[in-house]
Amino acid sequence: MGTLKMLMAGAAIALPLGAAAQDMTLKLGHLANEANSWHKASMLFAEEVAKRTEGRIAVEVYPNDSLGREIDLINGMQLGTVEMTITGESLQNWAPMAALLAIPYAHASLEEMDAVASGEIGDQIEAQIIERAQVRPIAYFARGPRNLTANKAITTPADLAGIRMRVPNVPLFVDTWSALGAQPTPMAFSEVFTSLQNGTIAAQENPLALIQSASFNEVQSHVNLTEHVRGWIYLTVAEQVWQQIPEQDQAHILEAAAVAQQFEREQFLKDEDLIRADLEQKGMTFHEVDQAAFAEASQKAVIDGVDESIRPIVQEMFAN
Repeated sequence: MGTLKMLMAGAAIALPLGAAAQDMTLKLGHLANEANSWHKASMLFAEEVAKRTEGRIAVEVYPNDSLGREIDLINGMQLGTVEMTITGESLQNWAPMAALLAIPYAHASLEEMDAVASGEIGDQIEAQIIERAQVRPIAYFARGPRNLTANKAITTPADLAGIRMRVPNVPLFVDTWSALGAQPTPMAFSEVFTSLQNGTIAAQENPLALIQSASFNEVQSHVNLTEHVRGWIYLTVAEQVWQQIPEQDQAHILEAAAVAQQFEREQFLKDEDLIRADLEQKGMTFHEVDQAAFAEASQKAVIDGVDESIRPIVQEMFAN
């Protein structure tokens, strides 16, 4: 995909610019709120598409799961009822290589992650997603490292014993946290706050931006810096919709996606420090953890938990 990197963001509706007749409306739904960099980048994407297509294509952005939950949106894209979403490792339910977007402890830095996402492995992942999920990535966004929140400090795997925690509906995440001693519970993101509030679960893991935007500080007191996943997520279009778009406008959409990707990266880097400061100000305590111990305790489960077709790639990631 090369220059087409970047991904999600959403909120409100972006109307087309110019006087040209509108030929197509693309609804873009995502789970983040209006303050999230994904949403801001999505809104910019909508503006750029309208401008570059002279109003022929309008993008309407729906944040906060208001268009539906992630898996429902993916299903809708395959059925032809939804045009766009921001999605990542959940696509492994159709395309096993999508698991590579979120392999625990596979990348030690943002630079390492970029090299994979924008390189040959990234191209292979995208091709398989298009073929098997009928969803086309047009940009990617870096995700902040995923961290574990709870109402106590968790600095070693032993501290996880018996803790019931929410994980996305991703088998690899379930296997990894089970190996670390927790009781992982798959759950839609939109249900997490209430479940933490009523005690159905005691912990969850997400990037700082989503911890902030979901106001988890109101129901969780500690951020444990496990940084267990450095990954990325795709801005995607339903493949059957993509094939209906004239080639010239496909190029315009890809240009708009590249602009949004660059914007999101700048916003993401700027936001990470500000988000931590805000969460601390709101009462959350941050803890350094023994990341090497978490990585070692989970590595076998990660390797065993990925599809056999991508196992050699994962083993190579750990070896580097």
